[in-house]
Amino acid sequence: MFTVFFTALHVLVATVLIFMVLLQKGKGADIGAAFGGASQTIFGPRGAQSFMAKITTGAAVIFMVTSLSLAISSAKKSSVMQGMQPTEQSLPGAAAPLAPSPAPTPASK
Repeated sequence: MFTVFFTALHVLVATVLIFMVLLQKGKGADIGAAFGGASQTIFGPRGAQSFMAKITTGAAVIFMVTSLSLAISSAKKSSVMQGMQPTEQSLPGAAAPLAPSPAPTPASK
């Protein structure tokens, strides 16, 4: 139940994060204005964050937390290999052991 909830939340947050990043205007979008003598600074302070930037930051934090929790929960769970019993291994190419021959029956006269 725990992993199903966190996996669904992880996929949902990843989708939101992708769309939020694609919808935002990049930092370097105004770099062309720098060569035209615009008064905006390229590498200076950005001012207040927009609402979309705050949502993107929140989604990124939630994405990292769900990633970490899913990784920890999968490491703690029993793996497929843990439940298996060791089996006798044979050499590659070795023939399978033959079945014992049936006991001879005494011939009646």
